[in-house]
Amino acid sequence: MTNVFEREDSFKVYIELSLPLVLSLVVSIIYNIADTWFISATQNTLLVAGVSICAPVFTLLMALGNIFAQGGSSLISRLLGMQNYKGVRRVTSFSFYTALLAGAAAAVVLLLFRHPLLLAMGADADTLSHAIPYYTWLSIGAPLIVVSFIPSNQLRAEGLAKESMIGSILGVVINIILDPIFISLLGLGAAGAAIASVIGYVFTDVYYILIILKKTQHYSLDPRMMRLPGKWAWECLALGISNGIANITQSICQMVLNHHLLPYGNDKIAAMGIALKVNSIAVLVLVGFIFGSQPIIGYFYGAGKRERMMKLIRQIFVFLLILSGIVTTAVLLAAPQLMSLFLKDPMIITTGAHMIRLLCITIVFMSMSIFIMIIFLSLGKALQGLVLSTSRQGYVFLIVFFLFARLWGYEGILWTQAAADVISFLLGAVLIRREFGLMTKKDC
Repeated sequence: MTNVFEREDSFKVYIELSLPLVLSLVVSIIYNIADTWFISATQNTLLVAGVSICAPVFTLLMALGNIFAQGGSSLISRLLGMQNYKGVRRVTSFSFYTALLAGAAAAVVLLLFRHPLLLAMGADADTLSHAIPYYTWLSIGAPLIVVSFIPSNQLRAEGLAKESMIGSILGVVINIILDPIFISLLGLGAAGAAIASVIGYVFTDVYYILIILKKTQHYSLDPRMMRLPGKWAWECLALGISNGIANITQSICQMVLNHHLLPYGNDKIAAMGIALKVNSIAVLVLVGFIFGSQPIIGYFYGAGKRERMMKLIRQIFVFLLILSGIVTTAVLLAAPQLMSLFLKDPMIITTGAHMIRLLCITIVFMSMSIFIMIIFLSLGKALQGLVLSTSRQGYVFLIVFFLFARLWGYEGILWTQAAADVISFLLGAVLIRREFGLMTKKDC
């Protein structure tokens, strides 16, 4: 299966590996639109705000999954390049079972501290009744959600991008089918949306387990294989934590954002919740192509094929610049129409369209900074990955946020992400230039 990485046209291989991921994310885009549409179809601003407030919970669960998925995927790619197949089996088993245990622990903590966490995320007396049921069911499904990220990411490292895509699409399709039944037909509202999501993850997890058992060449779900050498376990965790922390800091930033928007009204929180979702939909297309590069870059690095790796990285940079420019233009032009898909209030549409445009104007910088972070992840450079993954929606965002909010109030809050994207890109450019310089000296 690994001979796919040895084909002569590396960029073509990269596109072939990335497209299934992009397609699975496009389907998830359709789900995000459908899920938000079914909720917002009630035209209940408080319901939309209540569900939006719970977004950090899913981000947290994604962070836990990515700790083991991204760190494990990076190590697997390099081990495959070195043809260490026993090591690959150990890493896949370790990643799967530790993620499952982490998800179970997260479920317990989330349920025990439900009320204070919801208040911390920006819920108030008006939105709490809608946020509680959504939060509760999402917490119950935490182990299923967390563990789904492991095979979703790691199957691509062995070239099984199509199978990874099918698993993601399967869960999304189930979710879309169940959403209108649970939300509207059964009248479960926010709880129905969460239950549909959890059931979708059940189908995804079962499919992935069957693929690992029947189709992969070097992966394992044998719990006896989950013991790793200390160095490998640390590398998996260090690389994964850098990406997982990014998801956690993203949750913190969204909580801060919700709290500071609350004085301006729940309609602003509802508008921002939809604006963030629309922006993430646009970003997901780019993210698919960015994350699709990780297996082949890691493979070339592990196999010692530095020239092929550098040539491919340059080709991907150019490709992402062009694609992110197209995406930015499309979102800028269609912002009001995208907002009107979810809510009909003219004032909220105007507010949300303004938010969408400010979020997307720096997508080019965002895509470049994330790609640089993925390069470091592929090379096994945990520290640099941590610095970058926690910048644009972490420490850089928070510094800029409080400065802009103090200087320009509401409008300053809205400009924060754009400024953070530019600063994070500049930081990444400095770090990657230094890394490539050191790599060139070492090769000489």
